[in-house]
Amino acid sequence: MAETGVLFALQKVYQLLLEEGTFLASIHKEIVVIKDELESIGAFLKDADTRAAREGDANEGIKVWVKQLREASFRIEDVIDEYIYVALKVHHPGFIASLRKIAHVIKTLKSRHQILSEIGDIKLSVLQIKERSERYNFRSSLEQGGSTSYRGTEDVKWRDPRLASLFIEEAEVVGFESSRDELVGQLLEGMAERTVISVVGMGGLGKTTLAKLVFDNQKVRGHFDCHAFVTVSQSYTTRGLLIDLIEQICKGTMESLPQSIHKMEEKSLITEVRQYLQQKRYLVVFDDVWKLDFADEIELAMPNNNKGSRIIITTRMMHAAEFFKKAFPVHIHKLQLLLPNNAWELFCKKAFRYELDQNCPIELMDMSNEIVQKCNGLPLAIVAIGGLLSTKSKSMFEWKKVSQNLSIELERNAHLTNITRILSLSFDDLPYYLKACMLYFGVYPEDYSISPVKLTRQWIAEGFVQNEEKRTLEEVAKEYLTELIQRSLVQVSKLGSDGKIKGCQVHDLLREVVIRKMEDLSFCHLVQDDKSVSFGITRRLSISTGSKDVLSCTDHSSIHSSIRAIHIFEKGELPEDFMSKFIAKLKHLKVLDFEDTLLNYVPDNLGKLFHLRYLNLRNTKVLVLPKSIGELQNLETLDLRQTLVHELPSSIKKLSKLRHLAAYQRNQEVDYSVMETTKGVVVKKGIGCLTSLQDLRFVEVGHGGIDFIQELKKLRQLRRLGLKFVRREHGNALCASLVEMKYLESLNITAIAEDEIIDLNFMSSPPQLEWLNFKARLQRLPDWIPKLQYLVKLRLSLSMLKDDPLKSLKNLPNLLRLSLCDNAYSGEILHFEGGGFPKVKKLFLSRLNRIQSVIIDKEALLDLEYLSVDRIPHLKEVPSGIKHLKNLELVKFSDMPIEFVESIDPDQGQDYCIISHVPLVIIRQKNGPKLMDYDIRTIRSSSIVSKIEVPFFSNHTMLLSSMYLITNAYMSVSNHTISVTLSTSS
Repeated sequence: MAETGVLFALQKVYQLLLEEGTFLASIHKEIVVIKDELESIGAFLKDADTRAAREGDANEGIKVWVKQLREASFRIEDVIDEYIYVALKVHHPGFIASLRKIAHVIKTLKSRHQILSEIGDIKLSVLQIKERSERYNFRSSLEQGGSTSYRGTEDVKWRDPRLASLFIEEAEVVGFESSRDELVGQLLEGMAERTVISVVGMGGLGKTTLAKLVFDNQKVRGHFDCHAFVTVSQSYTTRGLLIDLIEQICKGTMESLPQSIHKMEEKSLITEVRQYLQQKRYLVVFDDVWKLDFADEIELAMPNNNKGSRIIITTRMMHAAEFFKKAFPVHIHKLQLLLPNNAWELFCKKAFRYELDQNCPIELMDMSNEIVQKCNGLPLAIVAIGGLLSTKSKSMFEWKKVSQNLSIELERNAHLTNITRILSLSFDDLPYYLKACMLYFGVYPEDYSISPVKLTRQWIAEGFVQNEEKRTLEEVAKEYLTELIQRSLVQVSKLGSDGKIKGCQVHDLLREVVIRKMEDLSFCHLVQDDKSVSFGITRRLSISTGSKDVLSCTDHSSIHSSIRAIHIFEKGELPEDFMSKFIAKLKHLKVLDFEDTLLNYVPDNLGKLFHLRYLNLRNTKVLVLPKSIGELQNLETLDLRQTLVHELPSSIKKLSKLRHLAAYQRNQEVDYSVMETTKGVVVKKGIGCLTSLQDLRFVEVGHGGIDFIQELKKLRQLRRLGLKFVRREHGNALCASLVEMKYLESLNITAIAEDEIIDLNFMSSPPQLEWLNFKARLQRLPDWIPKLQYLVKLRLSLSMLKDDPLKSLKNLPNLLRLSLCDNAYSGEILHFEGGGFPKVKKLFLSRLNRIQSVIIDKEALLDLEYLSVDRIPHLKEVPSGIKHLKNLELVKFSDMPIEFVESIDPDQGQDYCIISHVPLVIIRQKNGPKLMDYDIRTIRSSSIVSKIEVPFFSNHTMLLSSMYLITNAYMSVSNHTISVTLSTSS
């Protein structure tokens, strides 16, 4: 990662020269010189990390060199930021009065002198660093014919820690039984065509072990005429792989090698391999594939002879596995982390291998469980840590020391260094622009499920995301995250009903690796109760402590004035002057994240954070924003969700670079109210100045009226729009504005009152719309809604439609989630016709006061997985069509008539057979005046009854998720009915 800081600085210089080329000519000239020097030394940096990793602690000189280079890049970034600030102030249109202008010019001249002086020091420093690169034998990519290298590589001794995976006995393998059987079946059965089986997963999961286990299976060995297990890894040549392949096959069949094989060129080797394999049913394993286009390199050598030949590849790279689909039928087997029982079994086999029956002593049971949990199902970690503990005395003191100091042990203990090396391979293989993105996962606390939207916006604010033509920064950032997932570095922790990623995180041990690299590179300092508060040089602070003693250190001189980001994850009270101290000292801040803290004010000096791009105040107690927010000329994201802010200052219109403005307050302490549950914010005139906006939610239109709606027409970059308090007379202007929003993906409109009619029928549809939420009276369903080809989510509330909307909506090709709520339909019968709603996975029917019957035809809603029926007072019978919905996983009935509930009772209900096939049915009944006063009963085939006390839940989603987790524990056991009572006092 040595090159990352410099390459980011270089990228910033390029951008600066492009955008600010006419300002401050003398400084501009010096910055050009810095750019040239950065380009010159950039070629020496590519292998710095590789060499440092291979030589370990042997060469302190390299570490010092890299540290100096990194600090120089910090200085370059700082001086560029200062230059931008001064340049913009010189040309600021507000300096009209001559006295102010003269005073400002004098100040600017002083700033110029300081900048030029700093640039002179940086130039000297960079030249010295360049000279040292030659001292440590680095040669540029030009000297190496396009491949960056250094002298002496071949002399470095480094044992590949993955080698042991090839020699594990089958009796030692745990948890791979189902994967083994699946792969063996795919090898022995299936089509005659040459087929690829890809085993994909993160480092340390056991991909090589599984592949070797299958490769050595006696049935497999007997099924194929010839076999080869070829290790690929990161440094290989196609020629070398083909020679290895031929040698293994000839050795296995006891045939002589082709003459002069080691002198053949690649083309001749391909021909030789093809001719040899043409008449044979072959099995070839290519282990540890890293290159995306590896399939192209071996395709010609693997003939498709229709004899049932098979190719297995193991890889951490999903896109490398999928690349084979160009020319091969492909089965992808995504290897998973070990289940808890398998993880425990493997740990005991390693830690207590010499104990009687390999059982854990009772006194070590709790400590062992804690250690196994830290391994989080990763076989490599379980084997290594179990092996380490097998060498130690079986005392709680020794084991506690390992558990509490695991991060230190990973770095220093010879038993565990292989974990770090293997996990680091994936990080080291990343291109430089992804390394900084990956390091950002170390900023977040352990087990923290990170919002992809939040994460990618922070990447953008930090400058990690490269500009690309015809794509937004958000689209590029999303691709970065996808690539990290494809490389098995990032895990998806939560998926939305539309298949989009809602949460992600990294494995705990990979996070330890990231944190070590992060701290080595001064990328971020973690402020915790059990850590030192001496920061040294660092670019970011991640604070997860409620200790006022620790937080008071923010006033300490050890904080470097050029910190770029502050993230706070502590939910406790902050010191009163906490934020104002930061703002006064850290003028280069770009990211400020206070989400979920008890912050209750934003100081007036906020506007001094000229470089601030990302400000997150979500779920804080902030009531008012200062007028100085208008001075944040670079602000891109302002998150005010679940704050107490109701009115935005008029200066907000100055934020011409603002891309995301999210603001609303949802009251979770009161029972559901059609119109009062969610409040938006008031924005005064000038919203049309924010032409960069992509996200605007939720604004109360009633205060701005027609003028506000007409200003929206200027926001042509909008992707998401949420409006509240919309009136009937706004309809024409709103339609005219929406037509201009060609990129709009999400539209949420709420009327000012339940009976307010909003007519949008004469609007042509936004072509990209994916999410539509109407909470308003409609005279009829707009004609353009059934034509929305990309629509994924649709919610209609208060519509009072006279005609059954299902007839018009049933053929929406990509609809996944449908909600009809609050008298969306005024008829008595809802009819889901056969063939309708082919992709809908979630269906919500709520508070439909006139509905008496719901009909679900056979062949309707075939993909439905989740059904919620809530407060439909006249629906006395369970829809019989539910019995046809074979993919249903969960049905929830809330506050339904007593006869409805009794009809599905497992013991005596006449309609129980309709829902008996559903794995989980939740019945919720209100039992008191408070929001969460509910009795909850879950049905799973009947018979045994248990009672569980469930703590208070802050919202319905959390309740449902928790209920699902609770009942999942019972899913493996048949015939359970679980009665659950909510306790609001707990």
